[in-house]
Amino acid sequence: MSLRALLVLAAGLLCIGCVPRIEVTAPKDPITINMNVRIEHEIHIKVDKDVEALLKNQSGLF
Repeated sequence: MSLRALLVLAAGLLCIGCVPRIEVTAPKDPITINMNVRIEHEIHIKVDKDVEALLKNQSGLF
């Protein structure tokens, strides 16, 4: 083998040892997520006059 071939082979072997290793592991402690959420909503209903009168007369429907 020529000197050039030996240098290429040596460089290749050195690069094989430099391959990065990535390792993913689960944490030992459980993951805690604190969610302090406040949800507020308003519902506006537009009704017909006949339905509005019915709701006023029979208030026990809802």
